[in-house]
Amino acid sequence: MKKNIAVLMGGRSLEREFSIKSGQRVSNALRKLGHNVIKLDVDESIVDNLNSEKIDLAYIALHGKDGEDGTIQEILEVLNIPYTGPGVYPNVLSFDKIISKQIFISHNIPTPPFYFLNASSFRELGSSKLLPFIVKKIGLPLVVKPSAQGSALGIKLVNNAGDLPDAIISALGYSKKVILEKFIDGIELAVSIIGKEKPKTLPVVEIVPKKKFFDFESRSKVGETDYFAPARISSSLDKKVKEVAIAVHNSLKCTKLSRVDIMLDRKEKIPYVLELNTSPGMTDTSLLPMAAEEAGISFEELVDEIIKMSLSD
Repeated sequence: MKKNIAVLMGGRSLEREFSIKSGQRVSNALRKLGHNVIKLDVDESIVDNLNSEKIDLAYIALHGKDGEDGTIQEILEVLNIPYTGPGVYPNVLSFDKIISKQIFISHNIPTPPFYFLNASSFRELGSSKLLPFIVKKIGLPLVVKPSAQGSALGIKLVNNAGDLPDAIISALGYSKKVILEKFIDGIELAVSIIGKEKPKTLPVVEIVPKKKFFDFESRSKVGETDYFAPARISSSLDKKVKEVAIAVHNSLKCTKLSRVDIMLDRKEKIPYVLELNTSPGMTDTSLLPMAAEEAGISFEELVDEIIKMSLSD
């Protein structure tokens, strides 16, 4: 049945460019499926724009700030507009990596050891003096990342203690809190999950950047990273990784859709959870469509499934 579907895209986050690409591709698929598409760039007029149209469903193609932190979901809840992806609560929990990692720990889900610091503690509490202690506890190399950001923005791999202050300053440019996390030498994997009552995992995708670390450049530039679907891991490890991903999805109370990023330790074969994404990319090179294609699901079929389960709420 033909529906009026608003595709929410663009926005104010640093991931605006990727969001527009996701939104354009989703819009094209929705039109092929016979729906009426209303493309909305999310800005200060979004409430008026949503109110001025008769909308049956909002497809959230936003990434990062406002799209994956519960903001747009809360607006849609107030306006009684159904939407794709998890609700307000899972978005709030997953967007703050400090909170989500604490939840993983409470559920005995492996995540790399970490400490976090905030900007005010550097200014007012002398937290810079803690850095040698943190290096001693975690070891080098370690990863410095903003607590609330996506697409590897602001993330640095630090091999030398002398480079740590600059990496922290850079990360604080993206978020008020930073995470200092043990670097796991392993195989980076992405597990996409879809479904409401009985969430299912799609084939695991293996990510192999040309450089040692999967940073923003590796994610954004064509040819900087190789992808393998399914991942080149044993069937027993594949099962283990998928079980961990489902545990993450459930621990953050996700519904309908998510993607879990995991680093599989090369020696211990432990799947360490890095984060969960509530609005996975939908571009030509995004991991969710890649996994769906490996499962024999075309892009239009994937969008159709997301729409149908979101309308059934």
